[in-house]
Amino acid sequence: MTHPEPPLAGDETTTLLGSLERQRATFAWKCGGLDAVGLRARLKPSAITLGGLLKHLALVEDDYFTRRLLGRPLGPPWDTVDWDADPDWEWRSAAEDTPEQLMTLWRDAVVRSRSAAAEALADRGLDQLARSARWTEPPSMRRLLVDLIEEYARHVGHADLIRESIDGLVGEDPPPEHPSFP
Repeated sequence: MTHPEPPLAGDETTTLLGSLERQRATFAWKCGGLDAVGLRARLKPSAITLGGLLKHLALVEDDYFTRRLLGRPLGPPWDTVDWDADPDWEWRSAAEDTPEQLMTLWRDAVVRSRSAAAEALADRGLDQLARSARWTEPPSMRRLLVDLIEEYARHVGHADLIRESIDGLVGEDPPPEHPSFP
């Protein structure tokens, strides 16, 4: 199975979505196959862990596509968190979750995001404006995709360093025999 790549000469939508899928697949590879100890490993002085990144990016996926883009309320587990009392809940609580729970939470959020993106693209394409009233001027879906690609790229860099410290896994692309994130 090959690692997802954005097209070399695709249109804007295909290129942006392809770039996001590449970041997601690379992130899945960097977090894959680890036990709870591996997902809790960190590089001092940072408190970032791969488990925390999985939970954080699950929240970011739901926040960007469900809440910001479509203007819908967040579902579980995000809707039960007192974010004012615990603004770093996803980072802190990840240590209490199993690797399977963390990976499932993230993968399910990606599936919801893909569905929300397809819905928005069918409606008004990349010009679709975010429905959340969070900004003085709502950003387009195009801008949200660029922001999400940036968020993933930054965290894939973190994941790279943490994973290398755990078992020496390095590289930009998984080996051909590694299953890509569907």
